[in-house]
Amino acid sequence: MFPRMIGFLVNIISILIGLVALPVALVGLIPILGIANYVAIPIALFGALVGLLSGHKTGRNFNIIVLIVALIRLILGHGIL
Repeated sequence: MFPRMIGFLVNIISILIGLVALPVALVGLIPILGIANYVAIPIALFGALVGLLSGHKTGRNFNIIVLIVALIRLILGHGIL
């Protein structure tokens, strides 16, 4: 029972990390502020790695979605804007 609880708490931490990365990635969607995605990508990647440690998929998947949004915005802006 105790290891399941730890996995659940690690998943919650992963979701919280994703909730920190999401507003940064959303700010990066605004033209001229796309450079904010360079901050959002490592945060979301760290959150996905933390989510990978838990037995649950929710936190990992949420961080992967944030990561994909930030990467697509950087690709469309050619990595600058």
